[in-house]
Amino acid sequence: MERRNFIKNSALAMALLSVYKTDVFAQKELLRAYNFKALRNNVGVFTEQGGTIGWLNSSSGFVVVDSQFPTSAPHVIDELKKLGEKPFKYLINTHHHGDHTGGNIAFKGLAEKVVAHQNSLVNQKRGAEKANNLDEQLLPDTTFGTGWKAPAGDEKISAYYYGSAHTNGDAVYHFENANIVHVGDLVSNRKYPYIDRENGAHIENWITALEKIHNQFDNDTMFIYGHSREPEKITGNKADIKAFQNYLQNLLAFVGTEIKAGKNKEDILKATSIPNAPEWQGEGIQRSLTAAYDELKGA
Repeated sequence: MERRNFIKNSALAMALLSVYKTDVFAQKELLRAYNFKALRNNVGVFTEQGGTIGWLNSSSGFVVVDSQFPTSAPHVIDELKKLGEKPFKYLINTHHHGDHTGGNIAFKGLAEKVVAHQNSLVNQKRGAEKANNLDEQLLPDTTFGTGWKAPAGDEKISAYYYGSAHTNGDAVYHFENANIVHVGDLVSNRKYPYIDRENGAHIENWITALEKIHNQFDNDTMFIYGHSREPEKITGNKADIKAFQNYLQNLLAFVGTEIKAGKNKEDILKATSIPNAPEWQGEGIQRSLTAAYDELKGA
C-alpha cells in the first residue's frame, strides 16, 4: 500500500511539473510547503510557486497582489479567509507573466476588481490567445496608464508606472500607511532576471525606473520582490534596489565592452558571471546576456 501511494504521489508531482515545465522557479518550488507571513500594518506576503504574492487584510476587505498559479492561489485565498469573513476588494497584477497571473482564475467570482497596467492586460490577453487558453484567464477589468489610487479600509494603495523595464507593463504598488511596496519583477534579488524583450523589456529604461523607485521611497520602506535567489530575502530595503540597478548597469557595460572588442554573441554567452556584480549567481545568466546583446545591437 505504501509503495502504491508513493508511486501515485510521485506521478502526481511529475504531472504538475510537466504543466509548469517552462518555469524553472516553479519546478524548484513545486514540492515545498507554502509560507503565509505577516509583515506589518496588516500587510503580508505569500510564497509557494512562481512570483511572490502580497496581501492586505483591511477593515473593508482583502487586497491581493499577484496570484501565482491555479494550484497555489487557492492556498492564499484560504489563509486570508481564516482572518475573517470579508470581500476580496482587489486582485492586483504587477505584470502579465503566468507565474504572477496564472492564479487569477481562482479569484473569478471572488475579486470585486482585477487591476493592472494597461499594457499588462494587452500582453496577458495576447499571450493567452497565442496559447489558446483565454478561457483559463481572469483578465484585468480595471487598468491605468501612469498611476492608480484606491482606498482599502484605513490603508491607501498607490500604483506607479515607470515605463518599459522587465516588460512594458510593470507597475509597483505602495501600501502607504504600512510603507510597503510590491515591485514585482522589477527587482530580482540576487537572482538572474528574466528580461522579456518580446513584451517590451528595455534594460536601459529599467535602470532609470529603479533610480526613480530608489529616490521616490524612503529608508523605512519595505520592498517585496518578485523573486529572490534566497527565499528568505524576498523582502528588503533600498539597498537591494540599488544593488539590482548596479547589476543591470554592469550587465550592459560588460556586454557593450565585449561587442566593441569584436566578440560575437556566441562568445559573449560563454560568460559565467557579470564583472562587478558577484552577488548574482546560479542559473540563468544567458538570459541576461542575450537580452543585453540584442538591445545593444538593436535586434
